[in-house]
Order: sequence, then C-alpha cells, then structure tokens
Amino acid sequence: MNGLLIVDKPAGITSHDAVMRVRRITRETKVGHTGTLDPFATGVLVALVGRATRLAQFLSGAEKEYRAVIRLGYATNTGDLTGARLGGEIRKSSSWADEEIEAALLSLCGEIEQVPPMFSAKKIQGQRLYEMAREGIEVERKAVRVHVYEFEAKRTDGALLKRNSDGTLDLNVRVVCSAGTYVRTLAESLGERLGVGAHLASLRRTRAGAFKISEAKTLEELENIARRNEISKILISTDAALSALPFMHLTDEETRKALNGLPVRVPHALEERWPEGQWVRMRDRQSNLIAVGLYRSASCDVHPRVVLSPEK
Repeated sequence: MNGLLIVDKPAGITSHDAVMRVRRITRETKVGHTGTLDPFATGVLVALVGRATRLAQFLSGAEKEYRAVIRLGYATNTGDLTGARLGGEIRKSSSWADEEIEAALLSLCGEIEQVPPMFSAKKIQGQRLYEMAREGIEVERKAVRVHVYEFEAKRTDGALLKRNSDGTLDLNVRVVCSAGTYVRTLAESLGERLGVGAHLASLRRTRAGAFKISEAKTLEELENIARRNEISKILISTDAALSALPFMHLTDEETRKALNGLPVRVPHALEERWPEGQWVRMRDRQSNLIAVGLYRSASCDVHPRVVLSPEK
C-alpha cells in the first residue's frame, strides 16, 4: 500500500496519535505526515503511506489554509484555549470599528517574522520546545520569516465580532500562509495591534497544498472503509500527489538506469524547458512513478534522487 490518505484529524489527539491510528487501520508500518497540527486543532492531515513517506520533502513546504476563531479579551501561555490565562481581568468594554480590525489584519499580511512559541513542536538542540515549556524552562528562539498570503475576517450574522457571556469577543478568520506559520502567534499579534490580549479559541486546517478538507476522511470513516477492504479506492497515488511537478516518460532501458540511481538524458523536445535544479517526476512505460529526479542543465539530464521502486 503506497500513497496518500487525507485525514480529518479530530481535536484532542496529537498528529503522531493520528498517524498511529492510520498505521493500525492500513496495517502498514511506514506512515508519516506532512505537517503537524496541535492537539486542539482539527482538519487536514496528509498521511503518507508506504513508500510515499519518501515524498515528504516535496509536500511539507506547501502553503496551508485555516479557519480559526480568535478570542479577544485575554492571552494564554500557550496562545490557545488549552493554556493558562495571562494578565488580569477581561476587557469587557473593548470595542473596535470594523475598519480597525480589518486594518490590523492587513498589517499582518505579507512576509513577516515570527518567534516560534515555547509551546510548539519545534526542536532546539534536539528537544521539543513544549517539553521545555512544561518544565518551566524558556529559551531564546530565533525569529523565522514566514508569508501570510491572506488574513481576513469572516462575518457571523452580519457582524465581525461575537460577544461571549464572559465579556470576550470572538473573531472568525480565514488564513492562507506558508508552511511553518504559527496561527497562534498571528492571533497574539492581532491582539497586540488592537491593544488587547488574544488567543485561539479554535483552529481548523482546511487545506494543505492541493489537498482540501472536502477530500478528508475521519479516522472512523477510514476504519469503516478498511473493514470493507476499500482503502485502495481512496488512496492518492504517489504520481498524483506530485502533480505540480513536470514529468518525463522513460523507456525500459532508462527505467533500469533510473532504478539504479543513474542519470537519464532529457529528450531534445524538453531541453531548456526546465530551470536548473527542477524536480522532475520520472515515469515508466506504464506511467508509474518510479523516481523523482533533479534536472541538470549542463549535462541535460535528470538525476534520480528519490527512488520509489520496490527494488530500492
């Protein structure tokens, strides 16, 4: 079993827990994913099954899309609803014009710098930040450049803000951003712009690269599909997973060379079509993806770097 499964991760479990469930469901020992979701978050988790785990490097950097609820009124030590409240009383009298909120959102669009939160899965010197945070240790973190392509408010019953019984205000937002962007940090930054503490009340990933929430299956649905022995019907092929990359078809002899890690000459018709260092799908005569290679303009060939054949 080799390919991708688009999982709708539930709240309350880690991405690692979800991967372990997929392993049991598929009975495949090699299962990975392309981007961690926090335990409280839900939505698209791209699971790589079998030899497809070798494709993680081509998929992990894809842009992400989220729907979130930012709660204005107080901050937490984790940046989300699972953390301890920071600061004093909730600011019940806070109020902003729609234009102020939209201007604050726009100010966080584009290329920005974010400091990874202590409660995150990022590693420093081999240790997860959240592990240190739980021990009360805080370490210096370098700011990382990320790109926020879209950060917009979504109205609920005609209004941008929904007032809660405790005086907090909820703002529904849609975010499209580069991989590695912390939406929790965006929520905190928005609060700073508005002069109030803020945190995430909910987070749902609706897209990872080309894979949308409409394609995702819950873990329970996957279990039912597996019981009917129909997982293969929803498994996305390795070739389809990399559909954004150009491809070349190989002869039988070229396939043998590629399987042995040897470069394959690019057909004359494709010369100068690709930039130096372009990743290229390498297909056999049956259009099966057997490798992903790098195009080298000087020698006009593609050198296989990731081989997906069973022999390798």
